[in-house]
Amino acid sequence: MTQQAVRRVKRVSGRSTALWRGLLLSIAATAAAVVMFAVIISFVDIQDGLIRIVNQVIKVGAIFLGVYTIVPRGDSAGIRRGALLGLLYMGVGVLVYALLSRQQFTWLSYLTDVLMGVAAGGLSGMLLGSLRGK
Repeated sequence: MTQQAVRRVKRVSGRSTALWRGLLLSIAATAAAVVMFAVIISFVDIQDGLIRIVNQVIKVGAIFLGVYTIVPRGDSAGIRRGALLGLLYMGVGVLVYALLSRQQFTWLSYLTDVLMGVAAGGLSGMLLGSLRGK
């Protein structure tokens, strides 16, 4: 292998490692936020509509946090990386929810959730990637 090929392999493998780190951080942030919200719900009577809104805010916040860790400033591929992280995050979330939940949702609602994650990740990546480098 040439030296240029070795550098390319290291660069690509570093990006995929960062992606998995960002995904795990997003999942951990979601778990922590859901536990804290569950504690709040146990003390305060909250309507179902507000619970759905807070759940969506938690998801978008977790995606942003994950994208923040994987998209460096001035990265032209920020949209792509963010959208990929959003897709993986929501894909894992929908899969886990579908397996653990007894509620049956339509494929359209699952697809809507996944597309929301892709959009949130892409927008986060675009915003973070458009910041000037250090």
